[in-house]
Amino acid sequence: MSGDTFGRIFRVTTFGESHGPGLGGIVEGCPAGIALSEDIIQIELDKRKPGSGPLSTKRKEEDRVRLLSGVFEGKTTGTAIGFYIANQDQRSRDYSLIKDIYRPGHGDFTYEAKYGIRDYRGGGRSSGRETVSRVAAGAIAGEFLKTMDIRVEAYTVELGGITAKSGSESRGLDNVFACPDPDVVPVWEKLVKEVKKDGDSLGGVVEVRADNVPLGLGEPVFDKLDARLAYALMGVGAVKGVEIGRGFQAARLKGSENNDPMARNGFESNNAGGILAGISSGQPLIARVAIKPIPSIAREQKTLTSKGQEKTITIGGRHDISAIPRIVPVLRSMFMLVLADMALLQRARKN
Repeated sequence: MSGDTFGRIFRVTTFGESHGPGLGGIVEGCPAGIALSEDIIQIELDKRKPGSGPLSTKRKEEDRVRLLSGVFEGKTTGTAIGFYIANQDQRSRDYSLIKDIYRPGHGDFTYEAKYGIRDYRGGGRSSGRETVSRVAAGAIAGEFLKTMDIRVEAYTVELGGITAKSGSESRGLDNVFACPDPDVVPVWEKLVKEVKKDGDSLGGVVEVRADNVPLGLGEPVFDKLDARLAYALMGVGAVKGVEIGRGFQAARLKGSENNDPMARNGFESNNAGGILAGISSGQPLIARVAIKPIPSIAREQKTLTSKGQEKTITIGGRHDISAIPRIVPVLRSMFMLVLADMALLQRARKN
């Protein structure tokens, strides 16, 4: 088991490294007859590609996707869908000076401990570049979910400890932070400039919301919907925490405050985040995801070499100031992959 495959019925297997020839994947289990093209997938890939915005790395990648199989005359055939995205702007020399040094906050130390070898050029499979395959697969899942009228959105609600006010989620695509609150954008822009000048990085919080999710998705006991969502979201490299509905705040409430009253017209609140006993309640699914600061920073940090020598390091190269906003479409994609898989599991149960 290599950990490169996700899902039970709607399954995706990905491959590729940050500085290899390219990345890609195979999607199995997608029903036949779903409208799909390279252009459809490209729309989603363009939302996470590097080289744009004040927080992004200066690495330029077109991230042009090629569909290799599983699609004929603009429709899925029901067979395995293969896709590939070439790397074009690798600068492996940026990493040659630190090939024997463990970068703080990265997977260098643990990868070498596990495998006895590691790809020091950007981290290999532990690089955020790996997520391009997730977004391509998520775009395919999204086209299937559209046939069920399920809509998934993701947007930034906090950056560097500064929280956005609530707003229309659909407006989040109109600014560089993917945030529904336009008033907080200039505040975040000022913060980013200060942190960038300091040679540091920022973390934040992303919210993911799914509407029109049918009642009954989720499998007891070990495949609860919220458990699968948390597993999927935590599998993204920069994620350090996931909460569903009121999440950790629920621990500070009384039962009378946290329960969602039911009436003939439906639930009167949604503290549960659309999931009861691991099964969708028909309400919107809501999750919030904690994103750690990018560990590659231009400030001095203490670390060790592969020979156990103490070292002070300043990391150069091209790096994001924050995983936000490029991580936003990645988290949305993982959400869609879970819902596609769970929808097919429920379909199989009813059949």
